[in-house]
Amino acid sequence: MIREAIAKGDTVEAAFTNACRELGVETTEAECEILEMPTKKTLGIFGGSPAKVRAFIEEPEPPAQEEHDPIGEATEYLKNVLAAMGLPQVQISVKEEETGAALTLSGDDLGFIIGHRGETLDALQYLASLVANHVEGAYFRLTLDVGNYREKRKETLEALGRKMAYRAVKSGRNSSLEPMNPYERRIIHTAVQTVEGAKSWSEGEDMGRHVVIGPEGGERPQRRNDRRGPNPNRRGNGHYDRDRRGPRPPRPSQPRTNPAPRTEGPKSDDPGAPIYGKIEVKK
Repeated sequence: MIREAIAKGDTVEAAFTNACRELGVETTEAECEILEMPTKKTLGIFGGSPAKVRAFIEEPEPPAQEEHDPIGEATEYLKNVLAAMGLPQVQISVKEEETGAALTLSGDDLGFIIGHRGETLDALQYLASLVANHVEGAYFRLTLDVGNYREKRKETLEALGRKMAYRAVKSGRNSSLEPMNPYERRIIHTAVQTVEGAKSWSEGEDMGRHVVIGPEGGERPQRRNDRRGPNPNRRGNGHYDRDRRGPRPPRPSQPRTNPAPRTEGPKSDDPGAPIYGKIEVKK
């Protein structure tokens, strides 16, 4: 590829310098072609023309950029990862969408790919998305599924969101759910919006970010079940606090009476004792 610039000057050297300045290179880096030689003015007043030159440099052609295939690259990456996990026979089906594609894995013994609450599946999806979007300025939305897990998980989260929303409206208390990824939190928020009187928001940072569901007007004050009023000596578990109410007053002392002496009869283990004891004869 040739880059060139044409310039004029009072002399050939000046014209060449001007042309190289337009190219952004030094005079030692460019070639010069004289188009017109300068002519002097007649009597120093009439006629005359400046020099005109062409400066040019030859640059190598830029290498042709390879066509980016996000689906093919992501699929090939997943196959290599799954083979390293001991699943070389997993089938990957592709469904192209408007802004990306949905990849579905099928095969035997794929349960552990999902992981606890889909954590392993989410990690594989994240890594495959990085591969599909390694070209700067491009965005390709990629989703990964196994055995229709995503749809089942969505239904479960929707039911959970509605259930907790109804509970929040009835009890007037806030409820915090377990940490979730942004996609699952969005499902919860959408489900809560269908319950009148309930609202939801997210709290926490990074991996601990979770959804909180509560009544629209905020938490309501709770009524006490004890109608007798609060007892400062009563603990939360219903027992009295001995330290708060002070020492227990002493019980009134009762006169102690000695029992009547007991006459000992014959012991059953005395072989010489009569069976019925002493018999008194009536007079």
